[in-house]
Amino acid sequence: MSLVAKQPRPKKCKNPACGISFPPQRLGQAVCSPKCGLAIKDVNQEKARKSLAQIERREIKVRKEKLKSRAEHLKDTQIAFNAWVRERDAELPCISCGRYHDGQYHSGHYRTVGANPELRFEPLNAWKQCAPCNNHLSGNLINYRISLLQRIGEEKVVWLEGPHEAKKYTVEELKAMTADYRAKTRDLKKGAVA
Repeated sequence: MSLVAKQPRPKKCKNPACGISFPPQRLGQAVCSPKCGLAIKDVNQEKARKSLAQIERREIKVRKEKLKSRAEHLKDTQIAFNAWVRERDAELPCISCGRYHDGQYHSGHYRTVGANPELRFEPLNAWKQCAPCNNHLSGNLINYRISLLQRIGEEKVVWLEGPHEAKKYTVEELKAMTADYRAKTRDLKKGAVA
């Protein structure tokens, strides 16, 4: 049995001005000659610069993530949760006034986050609400409660109004919840497009 070196398959030169087919002499050879290599060096340098910049941005993002406080993670989770609520209720009117309009919508909490932080991420406690009701009418709670009774029933509203055990989320739990709500929001948006 003789050991014959396998000949490399011919490649097309990466220099757009050349484009000839050549048998590579070494692994990773992209051009047929040093002349072609010099002709495309600027393109390769630009690609390398962009790649290094992308790596640097990724490293900065990782470092920033490590420096984030628990409060910043809580804010990220709240933003993701609110976006999910707005997307979940996209076809519904404002929970308080029952209007459809082109204005801004919020994720309005029935039991406020300040008074009941343990219900902050409870899906039954947050519904799509127009900005005027949420900001200028302090949630328009009387009409909110009437609509809430119609949507989820008296038993669940009484549960929301009752006492709840305090929750202290860890940073890992907050990260997981943020990722989960972002994924749910993406899925809802895909469903709306399809």
